[in-house]
Amino acid sequence: MSAVADCILQADSILFIGGAGLSADSGLPTYRGVGGVFEGVLTQEGIPIEEAMSNNMLQTRPEVAWKYLWQIGEACYKAKFNRAHQVIAQIEAWKPNTWVWTLNVDGFERAAGSKNLIEIHGQLSELYCVDCSYKTTAEELLAGYSKPMELPPICPACGGLIRPDMELFGEDHMSSSEETFKIVENISFDLIFLIGISRDYPYITKPLYRAKRLNFPIVEINPDWLELLGFKRFQRT
Repeated sequence: MSAVADCILQADSILFIGGAGLSADSGLPTYRGVGGVFEGVLTQEGIPIEEAMSNNMLQTRPEVAWKYLWQIGEACYKAKFNRAHQVIAQIEAWKPNTWVWTLNVDGFERAAGSKNLIEIHGQLSELYCVDCSYKTTAEELLAGYSKPMELPPICPACGGLIRPDMELFGEDHMSSSEETFKIVENISFDLIFLIGISRDYPYITKPLYRAKRLNFPIVEINPDWLELLGFKRFQRT
């Protein structure tokens, strides 16, 4: 812990890369990672969670896709950001060249106060109609219903399908922060935190390889390990 604290003190530019594990202390279960709800387990429909929450499933069987989107959304609605999100925001306030690159769709980093933020997969609570220009939030949509909502939700303007403004499996990155994303790629971070994220996301390895090449420290807080990067692992005894 002292070594990590020294790294933070000495760093001018810090990158936090956060995955589902970052929100675990908020009570949100991870889905595919170590100990996740669907680690090696199929959904009730007998299909992988990646297929259930895919763009193809949303188009062909939207009620199935929304079943699991609703589960995540309900968990997010009942939870709030945790101390980790707060600390990251506090570090950014202290060191302005701190960025957060999150794969999460719960919006907790933004709610905790992070401003240099790339929500690479979008936000689950932001909704729009696939057939018209109607946009809303989950809170606004729920407030308009006097009875339990039927899934999938239908656009009140045109009757089209409502979907979250987030990336589903099988889709390209939908981040609205493309320009910010490029800025972060061009920053040479001298300290990187990898928190609660698995090795299944090859696009995050670019800044890690660059940091390793420049001999900058990488702090991993994770039950899994990025062995494919060839880093030496240190374990507390």
